[in-house]
Amino acid sequence: MQIWNRRHFLKTAAAVSAATVAASRAVAATGKNVFLLTPEQEPARPVAANDHIQIALIGAGGQGMYDTSEAIQVPGVKLVAVADCYNGRLERSKELWGADTFTTRDYNEILARKDVDAVIIGTPDHWHKQASIDSMKAGKDVYCEKPMIHIYSDGPAMIETAKTSNRIIQIGSQRVSSIIYAKAKDLLASGAIGKLNMVTARWDRNSSMGAWNYTIPPDASPETCDWPRFEGTAPKIPFSAERFFQWRKWKDYGTGVAGDLFVHLFSGTHFITGSHGPTQGMATGGLRYWKDGRDALDVVLGLFDYPQAFNLSLRVNFVDGGDESEGLLFTGDEGTMEIGGGWVSINRVPREKDPGLTIDTFPKAMQAQIEAEHAKKYPRQHPEGAPAAGFEKFVAPDGYSDSYDHFKNFFASVRSRKPVVEDAVFGYRAAGAALLSNLSIQKKEVIKWDPEEMKLLS
Repeated sequence: MQIWNRRHFLKTAAAVSAATVAASRAVAATGKNVFLLTPEQEPARPVAANDHIQIALIGAGGQGMYDTSEAIQVPGVKLVAVADCYNGRLERSKELWGADTFTTRDYNEILARKDVDAVIIGTPDHWHKQASIDSMKAGKDVYCEKPMIHIYSDGPAMIETAKTSNRIIQIGSQRVSSIIYAKAKDLLASGAIGKLNMVTARWDRNSSMGAWNYTIPPDASPETCDWPRFEGTAPKIPFSAERFFQWRKWKDYGTGVAGDLFVHLFSGTHFITGSHGPTQGMATGGLRYWKDGRDALDVVLGLFDYPQAFNLSLRVNFVDGGDESEGLLFTGDEGTMEIGGGWVSINRVPREKDPGLTIDTFPKAMQAQIEAEHAKKYPRQHPEGAPAAGFEKFVAPDGYSDSYDHFKNFFASVRSRKPVVEDAVFGYRAAGAALLSNLSIQKKEVIKWDPEEMKLLS
């Protein structure tokens, strides 16, 4: 599923129904060496009518509204309130979720409500820390969109608040709940591609919307938009409708392609490999096409060293000349594993047992000697049985949504108080690694990072 399709969920919302959930349990063969995933899923426990988890949305932009549309599909979940700084989004929330939905510009009014159990935070990045901390201190569990942080000091503060408040917080990189990524994790652990040595990942786009040029409503003004509340800790400037509605284009409010897209690739890599993050990283990039006043780059390349003896190479290009493309390629010493949109494939190329000889330039007598010794060391073998499958592909069911599963996992933790699949520590390690790219470009140097202590070393 492409991220921009998700943000335009209203075009396809009518097609999303209980069939989506049923499809994720389907089993069917799709061709030679191509198998539908058949994950074992625990049946949801019955939910009484008076046993709803009541949620509120803080930040009702495209991602926040999409998140909410997924969250309320989980049985036993009900939306009761929405906060946003633009009047039009508050009006739209009532159109989508009912006239009785409580709406406000001030999320503190939501946090004061006793009927709110948990909140979804879909604000700009520079509000993630404060909104999360305020929510947890108010006794609410939190689903916070990625990246968890805007600046590095946000991470420890959010982790500490989660501990002291005893609240559940899940970060919204849904790949961590994906059945595709779970399959990839199992395949790697089983030795399907041998010992991992490199991961190459990309997330490219080639559209104006993909480059964050979101539509600005004609009524945008200081009257309809709460500009001072939106600015928060950002530098104070006169009202800008472009910055309000296209905030990802500026470092004051967002984290660029590193926080928006690299972080997904880091989350997926960390989940599949079990790694806590790189020890150092370097990056380069620039504004190659979208020179419209933004200061967030549209092309970024990054290289990272991992203590598990593999390297990670990342790329985001907003002018790639083709369709949106997301993918990861895991390279081992016996094959490769590739993840695309809703599938994972394995291509096995076992290491050769006989390295062969290059002896034509040697005297004949020496050639004969070498060949005799080689024949003893590598005797000819006659393989028996059916040949091992060289290529296999595992495909998610039609209509599968990892976002739905991510919310399902979150609400299960809200009920049970058991750990979530992507807590603040995991989220900080992913975002902290991603933002090494921005620091490296800014300082024009390699940036060192301690993934265990989650600290910058340079």
